Amino acid sequence: MANKITKKEMFTMIKAQVKDNAEMVAFIDHEIELLDKKASNKKATKTQEANIGIKSTILTVLEGGKSMTVTEMQGASAELGKLSNQKVSALVRQLVEAGKVVKTIDKKVSRFSLADNGEGEEA
Repeated sequence: MANKITKKEMFTMIKAQVKDNAEMVAFIDHEIELLDKKASNKKATKTQEANIGIKSTILTVLEGGKSMTVTEMQGASAELGKLSNQKVSALVRQLVEAGKVVKTIDKKVSRFSLADNGEGEEA
């Protein structure tokens, strides 16, 4: 199996199969509602809270418009310089996945820049 199916996805698939049974559909809708409620009640851990601030610093460093490597970002910011390369790389990867940062590879070197969201100058 390639991907693990979540409970919510499983309930949605079952719901499609039993769509003619109103009682089962109501039960499944209730279960999905409970799963959504549980997911929305989660609070961020201390580390996650700290990472939000670090990500903000990464975005600020990249505002210069020039693409940078992780090491260059660490050199440009005292806060990032105190962190390990792996930590900064992981947070930059999360920003790439969120669409806030763009990764380009030039001669096997990963460089990062702010994503162009229709604002500012072109890179």
